[in-house]
Amino acid sequence: MVERKLLVLFGSQTGTAQDTAERIGREAKRRHFQCRVEALDSYDVANLINELLVVFVCATTGQGDPPDNMKMFWRFLFRKNLPPGSLCQLDYAVLGLGDSSYPKFNFVAKKLHKRVLQLGGNPLLPVALGDDQHDLGPDAVVDPWLLALWDKILALYPLAPGLEIISPDVRLPPKYTLHYLAEDSPHPDGGLLQPTAPRAVPSELHPFAARVVSNQRVTAESHFQDVRLIEFDVTGSGITFSAGDVVMIQPQNCPEDVQQFCQLLRLDPDRRFVLKPTETGTSLPALLPQPCTVRHLVTHYLDISCVPRRSFFELLSYFSTNELEREKLQEFSSAQGQEELYSYCNRPRRTTLEALWDFPHTTCAIPPEYLLDLIPRIRPRAFSIASSLLAHPDRIQILVAVVRYKTRLSKPRRGLCSTWLASLNPEQGDVRVPLWVKKGGMKFPADPDTPVIMIGPGTGVAPFRAAIQERVAQGRRGNCLFFGCRQKSKDFYCQAEWEELVTKGFLTLFTAFSRDQEEKVYVQHRIQENRRLVWELLSSGSAHVYLAG
Repeated sequence: MVERKLLVLFGSQTGTAQDTAERIGREAKRRHFQCRVEALDSYDVANLINELLVVFVCATTGQGDPPDNMKMFWRFLFRKNLPPGSLCQLDYAVLGLGDSSYPKFNFVAKKLHKRVLQLGGNPLLPVALGDDQHDLGPDAVVDPWLLALWDKILALYPLAPGLEIISPDVRLPPKYTLHYLAEDSPHPDGGLLQPTAPRAVPSELHPFAARVVSNQRVTAESHFQDVRLIEFDVTGSGITFSAGDVVMIQPQNCPEDVQQFCQLLRLDPDRRFVLKPTETGTSLPALLPQPCTVRHLVTHYLDISCVPRRSFFELLSYFSTNELEREKLQEFSSAQGQEELYSYCNRPRRTTLEALWDFPHTTCAIPPEYLLDLIPRIRPRAFSIASSLLAHPDRIQILVAVVRYKTRLSKPRRGLCSTWLASLNPEQGDVRVPLWVKKGGMKFPADPDTPVIMIGPGTGVAPFRAAIQERVAQGRRGNCLFFGCRQKSKDFYCQAEWEELVTKGFLTLFTAFSRDQEEKVYVQHRIQENRRLVWELLSSGSAHVYLAG
């Protein structure tokens, strides 16, 4: 009997591809496969030549780019020196997740499919092109594609005699078991963030606990939008960056939400536990200390404020002791119930915590060890760095618009990270934020004589503030900025700084205040009015043009 092993590898930016990969993993277990689900960059790609059956699930980000957690894999796979037949024993399938409103729709999945084919792989199915723009989301393509995939796979690897597919009515075991420690067991010292010198350059697995130096509102109090200029001290972190780079921040849930969640699930926030993988070969969650308190798990790890996915309702339905609630949960997790789920969850941006409120009988019956299967981890958020190390050594500044908006739900929606950052007050002691830095998509010209035209309305001006500070520190004068906002008196960020640079001859500034006169004026109007200058910079000065929203 051939060994029935399946490997599911994913490249995921926002978590959708990971969610889909884990769904395939669950479906594989129901068909009695030994199955591993891993991020492409945590998998040792040199082993790919030994694999017999692999499903790739990958998202496309930005302008046809691979997600961060598959970048190393991507570079390896496209090496020129890989022999053409090196994957000839591999049966594979590629499931893509993309958005057809972008020109490079599912570019990564298409390119991956083609490359594995080039290397001798045998495709089980044509590449699946999931589309966010479809009324039912990517599932419209994923559902039928997976049915076809299992037909193909079971033809190659039939079930052993006497084995049946595990019925969807049967709950699968959790990924981890949770073992509470006795109340009086000794406490290890230390929490999540030791502000000590890190071993290596900070990264997602080893963020740097940066001290918040200042947190200042840069819009008028009367303005509807709260925008902050926040400064972090990164002394001793080993962090370096240049204009255009991005700082990644790991946010946390607010204490009120954590308390509510623990009450709903009848959890004691101070109980301590250790996790043990249910299956050998499953690694523990990298960002959780062992042992860990319930409060720490809910504050720093479980994303209780995200909009729940279909898989959440599917798993939840297994715990339901209440028939009405179970029927609703099963509807939300069925293919037919996706429109209804969309109007319940996605359209009003209902959070996981709010959804749990709506299913009280089910919620208090959730076994704690299933929490890590049920709720995804909190994802880090990316911010353009708005300062230069040449102007502000050992500092990182960001410009943050605090996300707050209304839907049909009575309570306003709030952005997890921006709300948390805005609440931090450095005057109340030593306030720290876990962060690390990533290369951004913008590169500014190395040649000091190349002029730069920057178009940055609103908080889109952030990376240009970094670039202008950097270029001014290097004595470069060809800086032209088009800035737009609503009103000069309310949301003209960094006004004094720009005006000083204009006076000193380092900056040419054009502003568009859309609401300060009868007819609305935007940056594009200012570009059109100054088309001669713009054309001159482009044609004779070979200027570079940058745009950030």
